[in-house]
Amino acid sequence: MADKRDYYEVLGLQKGATEEEIKKAYKKLARKYHPDMNPGDKSAEEKFKEVNEANEILSDPEKKARYDQFGFAGVDPSYGGGAGGYGGGMDFDFGDLGDIFGSFFGGGFGGSTRANPNAAQRGESLRTSVTIDFTEACFGCDKEVIIERVEPCDECRGSGCERGTTAEICPECGGRGVVQRRQQTPLGFMSTQSACPRCGGKGRIIHKPCKTCGGRGMVRRRKTIKVSIPAGIDNGQTISLRGQGNAGKNGGPSGDLLIVVAVRPHDVFRREGSSILCEAPITFAQAALGAELEIPTIDGKVKYTIPEGTQSGTTFRLKGKGVPGMGGRARGDQYVTVYIETPRNLNREQKAALRKFSELLGEKNYDESKGFFGKFKL
Repeated sequence: MADKRDYYEVLGLQKGATEEEIKKAYKKLARKYHPDMNPGDKSAEEKFKEVNEANEILSDPEKKARYDQFGFAGVDPSYGGGAGGYGGGMDFDFGDLGDIFGSFFGGGFGGSTRANPNAAQRGESLRTSVTIDFTEACFGCDKEVIIERVEPCDECRGSGCERGTTAEICPECGGRGVVQRRQQTPLGFMSTQSACPRCGGKGRIIHKPCKTCGGRGMVRRRKTIKVSIPAGIDNGQTISLRGQGNAGKNGGPSGDLLIVVAVRPHDVFRREGSSILCEAPITFAQAALGAELEIPTIDGKVKYTIPEGTQSGTTFRLKGKGVPGMGGRARGDQYVTVYIETPRNLNREQKAALRKFSELLGEKNYDESKGFFGKFKL
């Protein structure tokens, strides 16, 4: 016993390591030193025993507490105290490692556990989508979605049995759905478990299955679900309807229905967060002299006066004309960027008038143009 290594040292951990750290270290080392991964390697076999011994103590909160306080004396009878040190007759419990080694060695390794097939199980959640218009996203709306979901069979009320009959608890596994076997190995006793061959892992035997559902207790139905889409929802966001997914098993709750919202693009508006952006064309005269414009918003048209000398690309803010906030948040603003539309298809008279107007202006009214091109004079 004097040669025994500290259990934390065996797992490469510091004293006081968390449950998750112990579990992670054990998985890594057990896989590394497992005899099936190191056939004929006695050194690996000894390390494998050592790793399992350390895990058996440190993964048990009570044993770990005793070990932390008293060392080996707290957990090994040969030291005069404690309970259950490592020995040749111990039953290794490999926990989640059964899933890992199962992929290598065919499953059923080291006592991994299966869920009770008769325990309440939550139903699966379903996912669908709905497409709405830009303004519907802004103000909210009611929509309907069509889904197919699993529901309890009305004929047998979810039991899977023909009316007037009941299922028998499997005598082979006692309703657990699994059978467990212990076998002697060079490393001690090891437990393996697999689905019960008699009931197929269900824990029950149905002698007279329901004709409507075939003994499954569940049927698939098409349902129309009404969904209230909140104001301010954005493209790609998800609405969750609790309990509208597939039905649970053995009295478990139903899953949820997750609805992904797609918003159609608008011809005029685009959105950034709670803000609405748009562009508005104006004439040269409106820009130069100022004008009262009718600006479209999601609430309808509003009047806005631009000042004289407005430059193309100027952005104005319409406060409170953006997207309503979700969850009681304040409504955003609308930002309108104006640009000057250059007239096309001028006739001779219009061109002559424009040239005359340009001559009257000269350069004094174009500060930015004069400043820009003036930088390049040699």
